[in-house]
Amino acid sequence: MKIAIIGAGMAGLACADLLSQAGHHVALYDKGRGAGGRMSSRRMVTPLGEVTIDHGAQYFTARDPEFSELVAGWRDQGVAAPWPDAGSDTWIGVPAMNAVVKAMAAPHDVTWGCQVTGIARNEGQWILLKAGGEVGPFDAVIMAIPAEQSAALLSLHDFAMARIALTARSQPCWTGMYVFGEALHSEKPVVRNAGLIAWAARNSAKPGRAKPEAWVVQASADWSQAHYDADPGEISDLLLAALADATGTAVPLPIAATAHRWAYALSAGTGDGALWNPDIRLGVCGDWLLGPRVECAWLSGRTMAATLLGLSRRDEQLQRVGQRLSPSAA
Repeated sequence: MKIAIIGAGMAGLACADLLSQAGHHVALYDKGRGAGGRMSSRRMVTPLGEVTIDHGAQYFTARDPEFSELVAGWRDQGVAAPWPDAGSDTWIGVPAMNAVVKAMAAPHDVTWGCQVTGIARNEGQWILLKAGGEVGPFDAVIMAIPAEQSAALLSLHDFAMARIALTARSQPCWTGMYVFGEALHSEKPVVRNAGLIAWAARNSAKPGRAKPEAWVVQASADWSQAHYDADPGEISDLLLAALADATGTAVPLPIAATAHRWAYALSAGTGDGALWNPDIRLGVCGDWLLGPRVECAWLSGRTMAATLLGLSRRDEQLQRVGQRLSPSAA
């Protein structure tokens, strides 16, 4: 079977892994310039050289047995390492968060910089519509993109799935990234839930990271929503001031600073795991169907592939995994 997956993040690649192993031809299409998705890292040019900062998911957990085995493989490959500062069961990509997504994408047929604007049926097969033309035909299409983007593509083909996507609204997150010429006088490598800050971390202290001093600051969902349309420069200044308050230190003027707004940062999860219409061979997966965690995205992708393959993951198993995932995991 020839299958198209829209979105080459954790969920899409997890789905592609299982489908490819079963002998299907899988092609992935992603609007990003490269691997990462919400596990992306930003390269910043500074007077001290180029610095890479993780500005999406800050870490991930590994509690599902199959995912734990995969993470152990990443560790052996040198693309993942534990990060005790964030908790006893937390991992990061090395030398940046997107390293694990790059490793997953390497064996697959991925077209980067390709935004799919629509999908169409033609004599029982699927065509992907994109700027400058179309791609296909495919026997099946799977969407591994945020709920809001999925809803727009689903609306003409499966209203029930589109309705689920429409109700699974994601929360935004403003993220500030800062590089300093000197170290901050803070003993805290991680700050949680301090004023408008939901999370802040000394990025340069993570395993596999290099100097100079670099910090990432992520605002709370409520604050990010209230400042959704604000100027990035203004946001950068406000988050820097919040970092000074949270760490109780005099923060020096950064040598490089920027802010990025994640429009679809977190979703509570619908509990569905994955969605599949076998009559027209159209499916959906993603963390928004299970929970706002990297591990949940992987589980959703695998569940989607297993459903297509006629296998089954019991609902009880997914519920147990969801209960084991702590609210502070990423």
